[in-house]
Amino acid sequence: MMNIIPISIPTPFYVGDVNIYLIKEDPITLIDVGPKTDTAAKALREKLARNGVQFSDIRRIVLTHAHEDHCGLAKRVRDEAKDAQILVHDWETGHLFGRLAQENNKRLLLRSGVPNAVFEQMRALYGEISLLTDSLEDGGFNLLEDEMELEFAGGSLKVLHTPGHTPGSCSFVREANRTLICGDCVLKRITPNPIVSPDPIDPNKRFPSLAEYLVSLAKLRSYSPTLAYGGHGESVTDFDEIFNRYVRAIDERQRRVISIVLNRGSTAFEIAQVLFSRSFDTDVHRFLAISEAIAHLDYAETGGKLTVELKDGVEVYRKQ
Repeated sequence: MMNIIPISIPTPFYVGDVNIYLIKEDPITLIDVGPKTDTAAKALREKLARNGVQFSDIRRIVLTHAHEDHCGLAKRVRDEAKDAQILVHDWETGHLFGRLAQENNKRLLLRSGVPNAVFEQMRALYGEISLLTDSLEDGGFNLLEDEMELEFAGGSLKVLHTPGHTPGSCSFVREANRTLICGDCVLKRITPNPIVSPDPIDPNKRFPSLAEYLVSLAKLRSYSPTLAYGGHGESVTDFDEIFNRYVRAIDERQRRVISIVLNRGSTAFEIAQVLFSRSFDTDVHRFLAISEAIAHLDYAETGGKLTVELKDGVEVYRKQ
């Protein structure tokens, strides 16, 4: 039986601790690593040592996705582990170089009605957050591909590309006992945020995060998982219950978003302010709120429930 050991690491974010997974099989592998803070590095070092593993023993670092709380220590661990291999999906590499640093991100958010001054505030905040990870240079990582097998002495994990939370989010399934490791795709007590991102195929477009996320959820469900290890909180043993709860929550949010679209039309920025009026101006919540609004408006427009037109370079949504 494959030896999968969950390890909880502190983060400076409101989401709390992040779960990383030690696969104590040859080659010794970490799935996610935690943020680049001294506190997280110390906790990771100590908890690995309790399981008889040093940084230098790590041969492979596999990233579910490239958010700072999951990938921040990858370079430090790799360098100390004498060039352990880092694996991440190709669609995720844009996140490794600063989430709002690229002009594509700015263009997409301004198109969503975000004022330039607000965008610059968000970019400055994420500039600080990006210090919690080391950007990986080209050639500094290998690519995960959908359905490839990560081989271990005690079996294998199949890679499942599960886009939605981010374009390159990946999960891993141990088919022998239907165990999943799924990063932020499935969480026990939180509905994951569909983060606004440029489309990896055409960066001038937005990635359809919510539509893709629902496909990914169904893909994971098709494996009839008995146990799902998430990126935060407790593991999931009742996958169908979580799946149905997520779908209900998304349907309710869809109805709410559509209901607050004004007759004159509304932008994603305006919808986000109404949808998350209590938390909108709090640190990263503003970016997450705008991402959520954009994802639902895109999904409603694709489903024929809203129309969208470009007015002075800004997308305005109206009810059908």
